[in-house]
Parts: sequence; C-alpha cells; structure tokens
Amino acid sequence: MADYDTHYQTEDLFGEPYPELIDFFKHYEPKGKLVDLGCGQGRNSISLARLGYKITGIDNSKVGIDQLYTTSKKEGLYVTGLVGDIYSFDSYQDFDIVLLDSMFHFEKRDIKRETNLIDKIAKRIIRNGLICICIQDTGQKRKILKDAFANSGIDFDILNDSTLTYNYEDKESGYKSKTKYCMYIVRKK
Repeated sequence: MADYDTHYQTEDLFGEPYPELIDFFKHYEPKGKLVDLGCGQGRNSISLARLGYKITGIDNSKVGIDQLYTTSKKEGLYVTGLVGDIYSFDSYQDFDIVLLDSMFHFEKRDIKRETNLIDKIAKRIIRNGLICICIQDTGQKRKILKDAFANSGIDFDILNDSTLTYNYEDKESGYKSKTKYCMYIVRKK
C-alpha cells in the first residue's frame, strides 16, 4: 500500500487548487494534453479538465487514482489516471503541459533525483510545451528550481514566476496553516 493510500481515506485531503494556477490555465491557449505528475486525488486534474484540458494523472496511490476516476466519471470529464512512479514515466513528448504540484522538496537526500527529473522533462517535452512547478517557497528551493532549468541546456521563456499562499485546513481536527509557495511556469523554445 502506498503511503498516501492511508492519507487519501480523507477525501479532498489537500483542498481546492491554487486559484492562481487555475486562473493561469483558464486564460492559457491552446488547451491541450496535460500530464499531472503526483496528481493524488485529482485536486488540479479535475479543475483543469473542467477548463477543457485532456488530463492524464499519475500517482503511486491507487486510492487517489480511484477517487480521481470517480469524480471525473460523475462529471463526464476527459481524465485518464495511472497508478505509477513519476520517476519512471518518460513519455513527456506526448503532452503539451507537464504539471508538478508539491512534488519537489529539494531536501539534501532528494535533490539529485528531483533535479534529474526536471532535466529529463526539459529534454523530452515538445517545443512550445509548458512545465508548471509549484513548490514551497522556503530556503533555497526557488533558486534550486531555476538553476535546474538553467543547467538543462534548454532555452525556456518564463511565463510565470510568482508567489502564492496555500491555505490548508483539516476539517476533522480544525488544524489550519498558511504556506508560501512559488508557481514557476516555463515554455520550451
């Protein structure tokens, strides 16, 4: 059982997607095929499918993917969910947009693996393809993220480099928190 299978017993664990992310993609044209790596229960996938994107969500939690399917079927949305390891996936050339929300932490033990994944995506995504990454904006994380793109040897236009606030609330316990995030979106030249 994947770690998140237990956590996802709570539906909509992470709440609503960032309004800034949805607003960006609401106004972005053309709508296309988007892969949501680490999609969990579909927080972003469902909202983006409602905007007309063709979504493939990948997560190692079968419970999360099952919830994604249940919601998308109920609403008649075009969503494909795959249970799998995002580090093994490599068909980025099949998508116009790659989304990674809260997937990178850039901790010492993970930094090489995470920056290698950014490099792999940068090299394989199609020309004019977007990469959207949302990370906690603490310590050196924003710098590490930007350096990973700069070190890829690929040219990108920066479409968005903004700060947002993630408001989390656990309705059962009443726990609330606010976390500063960075939303970084680039387009491959």
